Amino acid sequence: MKLRPFALGAALGIVWGGSLFFTTWISYYTGYGRLFLQALAESIYPGYSITPPGSFLGLVYGFLDGLISGAVVAWLYNRMAR
Repeated sequence: MKLRPFALGAALGIVWGGSLFFTTWISYYTGYGRLFLQALAESIYPGYSITPPGSFLGLVYGFLDGLISGAVVAWLYNRMAR
């Protein structure tokens, strides 16, 4: 079975970017997940914060991170599966 790097990357990017976006909004209004976002997202992505503008920045960062990571994983899988 061969994986398509762009398809896997896009899928992971949508999931991770969307997760950061929605978790940021939930945390902004309820405080739920604040420690997770501070430990993970704020320490990795420059400029990200738990604010409405930060949610859109997290969406972009998360999509790019997932896209690149998924494409690399699929590419490595295809190379090793030969």
